[in-house]
Amino acid sequence: MTMEYRQLGHSGLMVPALSLGTATFGGNNEFFRKWGEIDVKAATELVDICLEHGMNFFDTADIYSSGLAEEILGKAVGQRRNDVLISTKATFSMGDGPNECGSSRYHLIRAAEDSLKRLGTDHIDLYFMHGFDALTPVEETLAALDNLISSGKVRYIGASNFSGWHLMKSLAASEKHGLARYVAYQGYYSLVGRDYEWELMPLGLDQGVGLMVWSPLGWGRLTGKITRNNPPKEGRIAQGGAEGGPPVDDEHLFTVVDALQDVADEVGKTIPQVALNWLLQRPTVSNVVVGARNADQLKQNLGALGWQLDEAHIAKLDAASHREPIYPYWHQKGFDQRNPKPTQW
Repeated sequence: MTMEYRQLGHSGLMVPALSLGTATFGGNNEFFRKWGEIDVKAATELVDICLEHGMNFFDTADIYSSGLAEEILGKAVGQRRNDVLISTKATFSMGDGPNECGSSRYHLIRAAEDSLKRLGTDHIDLYFMHGFDALTPVEETLAALDNLISSGKVRYIGASNFSGWHLMKSLAASEKHGLARYVAYQGYYSLVGRDYEWELMPLGLDQGVGLMVWSPLGWGRLTGKITRNNPPKEGRIAQGGAEGGPPVDDEHLFTVVDALQDVADEVGKTIPQVALNWLLQRPTVSNVVVGARNADQLKQNLGALGWQLDEAHIAKLDAASHREPIYPYWHQKGFDQRNPKPTQW
């Protein structure tokens, strides 16, 4: 398997098709303990495997286990810092103080400095705003990020979990004031969560913003463990909501998994490998962030590379995962002549 490298949005940065997410690192609080409790030794093993396969991109965030994930990643990378790309995030609360959250100049500069210390590095390759802060003017946020880039502490910037108008407002402000521009969007996208296609994907194509996909297996629903004959048990995945992701009704999930199983049997791959490969062929996708609790899971994900689904398989998965979009997107479907869609929703 040869790693594929892709251009990150409308930037000169080349990134591997897959990156390793580190939400499983640390597990020092109740929320993230459910994701994983990977320590430095286990994290180093995962980093070793990634680099052996050309997967030199690692994604983290300051809130992952209250900063511990960044610390573990920094130690696992060690002296190989110049061989890897690291993305991290800020915006969400890192303390009880009124200025310890958000995307204000005050918070972002402090958050970036703290992340640099925890990661043990002098720069962040890609710095994401983890959510949209409506209380802070976008010009203030972008000016602070522009300053971090000018100082050499950040190379590129991105947005995560923004609405379409949040992102477009920010891009317009960057153009108007000559400030650094978001080159990447990190968002949820999977065969059981295709809402990204309705507005954010056309925006990304129009504005040259590349997508980094998080939770590509639909919050664990597309790992192959859940099938029509083995429905989700009580727990994080079954509950949906904040801890298990957006709810997905059982029949729709089973329809998608049935199609994935059929395609997997035909191409000789596993359900998660097929689900990841489908994503890698979608418009705007620059990178897919995969998680792993152990080496076996990581190697399983790497099996999504080096081959491609054919048009018939893609059409089958598209049909099984189709959900009627909300307004105004369902209305826009009737005007494809002048308002074409990048995918068939």
